Amino acid sequence: MPFPTTNPSLERALTDRGYQDPTPVQAAVLQPEAEGRDLLVSAQTGSGKTVAYGLALASTLLGEAERFGPPAEPLALIVAPTRELALQVHRELIWLYGPAGVRVASSVGGMDVRREQRALEDGCHIVVGTPGRLRDHLERGRLDPSQMRAVVLDEADEMLDLGFREDLEFILDALPESRRTLLFSATLPRNIVAMARRYQRDAFRIDTLVENEPHSDIEYRALRVAPNEIELGVVNVLRFYEMRNAMVFCKTREAVRHLHASLTERGFAAVALSGELTQNERSNALQSLRDGRARVCVATDVAARGIDLPDLGLVIHAELPNDHETLLHRSGRTGRAGRKGVCVLLVPFTRRRKAEGLLAAARVDAEWAGPPTAEEIRKRDQERLVSDPAWTEDKLDEDLEMGRVLLAQHSAEEVAAALARMHRARLPAPEELVEAGPDRGPRAKRDFGDDRPPRERHARDEAFEAEDMAWFTMSVGRRNNADPRWLLPIICRLGHVTRKEVGPIKIYDRETKFGILKSFAPRFASAARKSNDEDIRIEPAGFERGKPQDGKKPFGSKKPYEGKKSFEGKKPFDGKKSHEGKKPYEGKKPYEPRKGADDRPHGDKKPPGGKKWAGKDAKPGGPKPGGPKKKFSSKRER
Repeated sequence: MPFPTTNPSLERALTDRGYQDPTPVQAAVLQPEAEGRDLLVSAQTGSGKTVAYGLALASTLLGEAERFGPPAEPLALIVAPTRELALQVHRELIWLYGPAGVRVASSVGGMDVRREQRALEDGCHIVVGTPGRLRDHLERGRLDPSQMRAVVLDEADEMLDLGFREDLEFILDALPESRRTLLFSATLPRNIVAMARRYQRDAFRIDTLVENEPHSDIEYRALRVAPNEIELGVVNVLRFYEMRNAMVFCKTREAVRHLHASLTERGFAAVALSGELTQNERSNALQSLRDGRARVCVATDVAARGIDLPDLGLVIHAELPNDHETLLHRSGRTGRAGRKGVCVLLVPFTRRRKAEGLLAAARVDAEWAGPPTAEEIRKRDQERLVSDPAWTEDKLDEDLEMGRVLLAQHSAEEVAAALARMHRARLPAPEELVEAGPDRGPRAKRDFGDDRPPRERHARDEAFEAEDMAWFTMSVGRRNNADPRWLLPIICRLGHVTRKEVGPIKIYDRETKFGILKSFAPRFASAARKSNDEDIRIEPAGFERGKPQDGKKPFGSKKPYEGKKSFEGKKPFDGKKSHEGKKPYEGKKPYEPRKGADDRPHGDKKPPGGKKWAGKDAKPGGPKPGGPKKKFSSKRER
């Protein structure tokens, strides 16, 4: 569907920019019912909202005219939550209203205040800014709101989340009551609806998405990885896709700092965004992503708000988000304006259920698989090299001359091999990861760290039984969804051994027990003690095969009760009289006590005064010796 008829100047701008069909939100704001009215719009991130409200404002700002008049007091105010988003809106409005002779002024934190003041004094048609700086200009009288015809709140939900409610209310109260109020938000929580009721008049509601609907232009993939190989998984995902721009999300500043350092060390052109950066450092990082000097951005959720990278094709969740709304918000950084994007969740084996719950709540159908292997990445590199545009581009004379020189001194095969070697040298090396293998339930039998046939596994078990083994325990078990496929690499890495030295792996509910060849046990124990893994602890088990512990005989070398008489071959109570063939209490009166000292109430002690006890019926606390005997009606009373 082509764009509806709007202002001729805007139509020329859209044509020059290559816009042919409007997005759903752009078509919705241009319908006749929305013209000239306040708008309450909910649309997903990256759906073309900036162009949408730019087109919606045309009738209010230009009317029937094709060009703006001389710049004076501003006619419209655009409020955005972050500096990056405000500057992005500033650039979008310049090309959209450029043929109409617009002058757009920006007013954001971190910029020169005097420069902004001069721009406002010289006159403009539209002002774009952040809440705090706009309020400052209003309080100081630098921004005259008397001629304002419209105000737009972009990403209103984020502005309230960031604590700008007071600033927004001050700005809206300072504007003329006759202005149009356009409120755009990715979600419409209760506080947004309350603000709309207070500051809008007969607002036209536009919903272009089902609540929490995922982006249709994003391919979701969930990759199973070992808990200690998240960082390696990020490396392989980045290498497999090789997008121009990629964003990796972490939860904390420390995680961002660590992952950024690791990627930089491996050769990736990466930048970090977190709350500890200054505004200047943040601006330099984003500019390096836009101009191609950096390709990977590692960020926290808060630091990534308001960021729009036009060529962002890959989003990686290095740490799972806390809720499905955060999942959709992170993923919405890619797949914008009709472009395709990829969203990858790195799911540790122990967090599978949480990931499935997030995807179900977000209504996302993700493809589950293992992480890209080194072999798959090398195959992709070969395909990218063969299909590189450099093979079809026009050749310069100096390039052809260099090719002739190389072929004169080397064979074609040597030149091609050198080209492949140089291409591979500029790329970070892929990592070897644990094979994901087929999914198995938490109660499946897990005895070894490989998937060999049962016959081979039993042969290996017998080989290890013949050796002296040292046994260790690990602080994970079935309740952590432990699996030998990812436990074995952890054991090898923390203990500085290979899988050849690792014996059987026995997984229990709260712990895992595994064997190490005794000749490697001291080195393994020393390395495991020095490891700084806070989530997994490795300690010596309670016993070692063939070695006494604390003066006790181990069960691994002798049978239980060895050296003692056994009941084997004998009947129960052999040599003793049995009750077999007799009736209960046969030959005895019921409840007749046995003879002996134990029958007396106080054992072998005599009663005081040299007197005898009053009989078997006497008991401590009863009648005094020599008194009348008391008859008991039952054994319980005795």
